[in-house]
Amino acid sequence: MATNRTFTMIKPDAFADGNSGAILKMIEEAGFKIKAMKTVRLTAEQAGKFYAVHKERPFYNDLCRYMSSGPIIAAILEKENAVADFRKLIGATNPANAEPGTIRKLFAKSIEANAIHGSDSDENAEIESRFFFSKLEEI
Repeated sequence: MATNRTFTMIKPDAFADGNSGAILKMIEEAGFKIKAMKTVRLTAEQAGKFYAVHKERPFYNDLCRYMSSGPIIAAILEKENAVADFRKLIGATNPANAEPGTIRKLFAKSIEANAIHGSDSDENAEIESRFFFSKLEEI
């Protein structure tokens, strides 16, 4: 069953390049309400825990190093059909394959530095939201 919330992170590359404001504007203009948001800098250990599902993959260490290389913005977003609609808004993981006008087409540098994370399921949206926001019931 689809829910009305999803989780996102504006990644270190987009944050460092000063694209956070433009990305947040696109998110709001697409009808998402920002229910919670904070800027954090993950440690390598925290990044490792967040991406534990990829631990056996060859890119895991590079991913953890990248995600702890600078500040990120973590946010919980709300909109009907949030996960699916947000995945459309951000575009394909590889910006070369992303549709025109999507966040990754506009702001990503590469498949690794792809500007933004979006939950891929309702279940992961809740898990990822709880990683950054401990009191979801209050949000």
